[in-house]
Amino acid sequence: MNMLNEVKSGLIVSCQALSHEPLHSSYIMGRMAAAAKEGGAQGIRANSKEDIIEIKKTVDLPVIGIVKRDYDDSKVFITATMKEIDELAESGCEMVALDATDRVRPNGETLETFVQKIRAAYPELLLMADTSTIEEAKKAEELGFDCVSTTLMGYTEKSEGHNIADNDFERLKTILKEVSVPVIAEGHVDTPEKAKRCLELGVHAVVVGSAITRPQLIAEKFATAMQEAHN
Repeated sequence: MNMLNEVKSGLIVSCQALSHEPLHSSYIMGRMAAAAKEGGAQGIRANSKEDIIEIKKTVDLPVIGIVKRDYDDSKVFITATMKEIDELAESGCEMVALDATDRVRPNGETLETFVQKIRAAYPELLLMADTSTIEEAKKAEELGFDCVSTTLMGYTEKSEGHNIADNDFERLKTILKEVSVPVIAEGHVDTPEKAKRCLELGVHAVVVGSAITRPQLIAEKFATAMQEAHN
């Protein structure tokens, strides 16, 4: 079954911990995925070949794979080159997400050329476009992505200060009107109420990460609020 069918109207939990974070461990991410499944997740988003392989051993949920890697000549770091695509193809993930912003890519490669290379090498691999603006979402559909997400909205120079939840998800509503491929809501969806609202608006599925799987950030919210009570 196509992964998009499996996650329709469902929750996808992003299980990631980078090298500087307390939970950085493929084993821990595997257990995190198990906990997410127990809580009702229908899919997982994960970073790195190693984490995905471990997650695949632990749960039978479909996985959106990414590889985060920095490049000196580009701000693009989510699945930036064919090196990352090859790693993800070996991981067994059902879908690959990649930065589909209009920022300069490593080695000056265009997004169009990159997508063509991926399709030629792995024609069966589903592709998710991580976008930051409405224009990028529309361009991703033109380039043949299987779905688009709002992952990078608010995290790029062009989208700085934007939040898909602003004004009752105004930008998300526009994307839903402008593109016909499935739209995945991701980024700033940090409460159950916001996730529910995204579905009501017509998104295909919702990805939630930090609000579920980054306990240091969850703890910080509590600590900060309590500190304010002392001031």
